[in-house]
Amino acid sequence: MKKPVTLHWLRHSYATHLLESGTDLRYIQEILGHKSSKTTEIYTHVSTQSIQKIKSPFDDL
Repeated sequence: MKKPVTLHWLRHSYATHLLESGTDLRYIQEILGHKSSKTTEIYTHVSTQSIQKIKSPFDDL
């Protein structure tokens, strides 16, 4: 059973997409109209795929 697409879900997806494409969190906060960056942090979700792309300084040892 698929979840319905809601405006709330779209805002979360949009915020996450912006973050993953490299947009600074402060810009996302401004775009979404949040007064607090803590609210923006709730809206943005970090994907497992994004975490796996982070290079460790030990990778080259």
